[in-house]
Amino acid sequence: MKPLLLTLGMLVAALPAMAATKVATLHPILADLAQQVGGANVEVVEILKPGADVHHFEPAPKDLAEMRGAKLLLASGKGLESFLDKLRDSLGTGVKLVEVGEKIPSIPFVEHEHHHDGKEEEHDDHHHGSEDPHWWHSAENMKRAARIVADELSAVDPANAAAYAAGAKAASKRFGELKSWAQKEIAKIDRKSRQLVTAHAAFGYFCKEYGFEPLSVLSIGRSDDSSSKHIAETIEEIREHNIKAIFPEDQANPKVLSEIARSTGVKIGEPLIADGTAKNAHTFETMFAHNVRAIVAALAPAPAK
Repeated sequence: MKPLLLTLGMLVAALPAMAATKVATLHPILADLAQQVGGANVEVVEILKPGADVHHFEPAPKDLAEMRGAKLLLASGKGLESFLDKLRDSLGTGVKLVEVGEKIPSIPFVEHEHHHDGKEEEHDDHHHGSEDPHWWHSAENMKRAARIVADELSAVDPANAAAYAAGAKAASKRFGELKSWAQKEIAKIDRKSRQLVTAHAAFGYFCKEYGFEPLSVLSIGRSDDSSSKHIAETIEEIREHNIKAIFPEDQANPKVLSEIARSTGVKIGEPLIADGTAKNAHTFETMFAHNVRAIVAALAPAPAK
């Protein structure tokens, strides 16, 4: 009996391991999320890598080659990747393209807001449509995204559905813990000081989730220009509301914000990570923790000595 069991054990050991499901991603945060949810059952291929510009990236032939054999291609959606229709035609039927953000509740994209005499003026940006595509600045949205990724993985690899559901649950727990930490940190900032002045309108979901009023100088991408009237209105807003700090962003030119700081005397905070592609912070956890710490450091009252 023992020799038979030994022989069976040797045969099982000699069988090839189940191949991992190949998943390609168009955003570093999605790459990390797919790995968290999929674990050892997935092979994640990052098409858009840390340090790249999500607003101006387009897949090259070598990127299409990297996608070959993938069961899923995860995109952010909400109009962020303007090349998706063209990419679908190039992919054919072998790869399922999933826009993760499409199933996440949207907030409207507003380029700039000014409040004078009780009136609100808005300027909508139309480069990427009416939806703000930066949904990953919300812990609740990341929980939704984890469930979406688990469902999509289960659809192409049903044998591991339970593992994907468990991975999404574990990821959601981590995101919830991070949200609780952020709420405690942000509570250090006076409510009247919770205005987030940034170069680009990339933090709407963060502001909504944590009770900030957003104020952006430019539009949605990194290279948009702002009119002199727009800048003058921002300077007036900063003076009127006694705003404490303005925040540049990683991988963006801080020139306009520097001009505003010189004109108002307001301090410049540590650069925020807007698009989640910074080389040193391209997961939700690292990006979000960096941004919360930078915002609290600039806007919270200094501790009494």
